[in-house]
Amino acid sequence: MRSIHDNLQAVRERIARAAQAAGRDPGGVTLVAVSKTHPVPALAEARAAGQRAFGENYVQEAVEKMDSLREEENASPLEWHLVGPLQSNKTRVVAARFDWVHSVESEKVARRLSEARLDSQAPLNVLIQVNVSGEASKSGVAPEQVPALAAKIAVLPRLKMRGLMAIPEPGAGVERYRAIKALFDELAPLGVDTLSVGMSDDMDLAIAEGSTMVRVGTAIFGARQKIRPAA
Repeated sequence: MRSIHDNLQAVRERIARAAQAAGRDPGGVTLVAVSKTHPVPALAEARAAGQRAFGENYVQEAVEKMDSLREEENASPLEWHLVGPLQSNKTRVVAARFDWVHSVESEKVARRLSEARLDSQAPLNVLIQVNVSGEASKSGVAPEQVPALAAKIAVLPRLKMRGLMAIPEPGAGVERYRAIKALFDELAPLGVDTLSVGMSDDMDLAIAEGSTMVRVGTAIFGARQKIRPAA
């Protein structure tokens, strides 16, 4: 069995190849290691291999990991991304503890995050989750609702509107990825710079079509635990 260090190296090489094949700078693609349900020692191993950005789905689980790893933190702090759905009753904790939220899908949640973020903290980086495939089982806003929501978020204090996140359905054709990229490009006047699309199975296609951030779990940590922790 390969180590997490080896897996990370393989993923980084895969990102570099995909970017170079698309005529892009590999440095323009950020890797978020999705560590949901994986134990603290696995994250510590990834951190030792140079990984700094970690994605979590469940707030309580993430906070416990933050506290455990902070005890050993060195001069390079970790960057925490909430990549799962955000319940409105969790906004205060999320605003206080996370660096990024990928799953904003309403002005109400955005306002709560803005109100809960402290002035002493750096602005909270937020992405709007788009249901680009129109699947009833998927979270996210409809594509036609994105421009208006983005404009409202962009003026909120203590938030930084960074761009979009999407999860195309498995086996989606290239047109899905091009649709989300076109929507992202429409938001250029707001200064967006982050398109979070692509996971273990589709990161190559996502990068080819303009993704600037990929969220990779299985290819780094292996299959996740089946028992879902508390949110």
